[in-house]
Amino acid sequence: MSERSRVAILISGRGSNMAALIYAARAADCAYEVVLVTGDRPDAPGLDLADAEGIPTARFPRPAAKDKSQFFEALTEALEAEQVDLIALAGFMRIIPADFVEGWRGRILNIHPSLLPKYKGVGTHEAVLGARETSTGASVHLVSNELDSGEVLGQVEVAVLPGDDPKTLAERVLIAEHQLYPRILSEYAARPFNSEWIEGQVDGLARQLPEVGRKTSHGSPGWSVGGEKGKLFAIIANHHHGEDAVGLLIKASGPDEMTGLIEAQPDVYYWPKYYGASGWLGVKLNRRDVDWGQVRDWLERSWRACAPPRLTKLMRAADEF
Repeated sequence: MSERSRVAILISGRGSNMAALIYAARAADCAYEVVLVTGDRPDAPGLDLADAEGIPTARFPRPAAKDKSQFFEALTEALEAEQVDLIALAGFMRIIPADFVEGWRGRILNIHPSLLPKYKGVGTHEAVLGARETSTGASVHLVSNELDSGEVLGQVEVAVLPGDDPKTLAERVLIAEHQLYPRILSEYAARPFNSEWIEGQVDGLARQLPEVGRKTSHGSPGWSVGGEKGKLFAIIANHHHGEDAVGLLIKASGPDEMTGLIEAQPDVYYWPKYYGASGWLGVKLNRRDVDWGQVRDWLERSWRACAPPRLTKLMRAADEF
């Protein structure tokens, strides 16, 4: 795996989940490192703990009631200064503006003390007990502009015991949170370098195109167009012949284009061994900054280059319409 993801933790209070994330990051196999702890309360006790553990902190004035923009502008500057990859909310009790969420789309995680989509928002444990549930739990999810509604990345179940009250239930759920959050954050941080996850992303995009099937090329997974005997238009090369890339091989227009792209963006494009001579261009996908929209465009372009005329004719007609 490449270097670890740089994580910022946002808190508002004592930061018990923050502490769990910090200590988990000290394991050699953890896929993230904590590079900043901050929040909306400069006197939050969790900041003192982060200072004591040698984690950089930023203490901002509490956001003004009428205008919170200054706080989020200062927060953005701090995150960019630390070159943060992911944000982990850990008891951050502040509604996040839509433009901030959009700017960090897919890169903000939160933990919630219920088995989402059940019991969103506050008063979770009271709601669980009021509904006489026999179990509850915790969920780690991506943050979206709808409260507690982003993609759920992982959950853990916790039994509700006879005689539980909101305090006793919260204490037990918190133990589960401390186990769940570091594991899910590490798994999510490692996604960009996981060949199975990368293949799944490519598969989802490729199958949006007409008459696409799966096919192998010398043992490597690939995608063909036009039925079982159709042409390959995309191949995953997983560290092929010692290369450091999990690459997507797609058809380029020729050596001139391939050379130009590789020279201009060597961190993105490469000349794949054995395949390059046949007109296949390599796109490195084991990167954090992959533009999946660009990958989709390359897949469609390569599909068009390999598809039978009956399919490209229909697509051209659709484009004109």
